[in-house]
Amino acid sequence: MFTKQATVSAPVNIACIKYWGKRNESLILPTNSSLSITLSQDHLCSTTTSRTCAEYEENLLWLNGKEVKIDNDKRLSTCLQAMRKQRERYETKYPNEPKVSQWKVHICSENNFPTAAGLASSASGFAALAYSLASLYDLPLSDPADISELSINARQGSGSACRSLFGGFVEWQMGRDDLHGFDSRAVQVADHTFWPEIHALICIVSDDKKGTSSTAGMQRTVETSALFQYRIQHVEEKLEDIKQAILRKDFDTFAKITMRDSNQFHAVALDTDPPIFYLNDVSRAIIAVVTEYNRVSNAAGGKCKAAYTFDAGPNAVIYAPAENMKEIIGMIIQYFPQPEPFKDPFLNEVIEGSLVPGFNSAVAKRHEIGAVKGLIHTCVGDGPRVLGDEHALFDANGKPKSKSK
Repeated sequence: MFTKQATVSAPVNIACIKYWGKRNESLILPTNSSLSITLSQDHLCSTTTSRTCAEYEENLLWLNGKEVKIDNDKRLSTCLQAMRKQRERYETKYPNEPKVSQWKVHICSENNFPTAAGLASSASGFAALAYSLASLYDLPLSDPADISELSINARQGSGSACRSLFGGFVEWQMGRDDLHGFDSRAVQVADHTFWPEIHALICIVSDDKKGTSSTAGMQRTVETSALFQYRIQHVEEKLEDIKQAILRKDFDTFAKITMRDSNQFHAVALDTDPPIFYLNDVSRAIIAVVTEYNRVSNAAGGKCKAAYTFDAGPNAVIYAPAENMKEIIGMIIQYFPQPEPFKDPFLNEVIEGSLVPGFNSAVAKRHEIGAVKGLIHTCVGDGPRVLGDEHALFDANGKPKSKSK
């Protein structure tokens, strides 16, 4: 029995200029362009194995051990069909190749972080799906233009997934083709080696599934928020400014734009009818702590040393140059004690709670252990990786391995 499979890992991305709102629901065309940082797969990733065989009778997916019929899921089936069409064109060009585009697929996917908890799990998941199918179908992946083309398919599974197909700093261009969406794609602003000093601290406030999904939330926003209309008229200017800040490695400007855009996104969520509350008291306390940290730096004649941002959930991502991370982690632990000592993976030492001189400790209360459930210190990272068969999520008989059950 001839089988073919490919295994890929894909990264999480966290937006600095948020994607929120669609102008076309079926094609997932955004109302504004967005920009994100791809995070290291050494700490956060989705791994996917795609496998095909002439004897398979239906298209199946196992996501973190749960079986899903692909044909019953619109986004999964749309992404799969788009990839099959590309393979069909390949088979027309190379008629001696096996006609695997007509075969059913079995796909197994796992995240090493909480699914649907505000950590962009659908983005890395659909990026891994698209890239693994492209590898399975022998589609071109060597050129940035190929990846950008692939991002159009990934976008139809999850909008933000298109940005996880590149490493580094990535723009999702909204495009103007409302009929087909062929120009709504991801492009790389700079790769992960351009500004490797950028690190991120993820503060896991909740690993529960969101009360209001991103899909439902943004649809309500588009329909009801007056502030949203203001946002889409001015966000492109911010996008250009932050791209220039990245290319200049100007963290102060980058930080200010990132925090203001996060604030505006959540203001738009509040302006939705009925309002959407993604942040909670712990989230707001983290904002206060980072704001005070920057105030201390500004008062001493310095610039911003950290930038918070929140996606559609309460979890914080704090971007900062690597040299500031020990201070930032110490300050977060001071206000949000951890259940276990936090050993930093970069410094290889346990970091204790502490505040920098001049810090006004009254800006937030000290929370109980567990208010922030965990910390992940990571950095800017690369795009999807093709893995060997030893990393495959199926066993030799084509069954999901025991860890997926």
